[in-house]
Amino acid sequence: MDKSKRPFIKSKRSFRRRLPPIQSGDRIDYRNMSLISRFISEQGKILSRRVNRLTLKQQRLITIAIKQARILSLLPFLNNEKQFERAESTTRTASFRTKNK
Repeated sequence: MDKSKRPFIKSKRSFRRRLPPIQSGDRIDYRNMSLISRFISEQGKILSRRVNRLTLKQQRLITIAIKQARILSLLPFLNNEKQFERAESTTRTASFRTKNK
């Protein structure tokens, strides 16, 4: 059967609409750390609009707020999970080796 003559078959899967990530009462601001931290990856990168499911205006405001928070040191520029532990430096003793005579 040609594709043009096939009847349109609606899928039987139920569709659950996701809630928007930002409610109408939420204020997008650099001081609102609980809101901002939801839109940052584990590495500290700003997540894309497609991943966040935000509108263009909301994504711009979130990006500006994150950058302001980084400049004011409320957020780190990089969020490295690896904590570089300082290896305990071996203490050198002041004793000198003496030659056996």
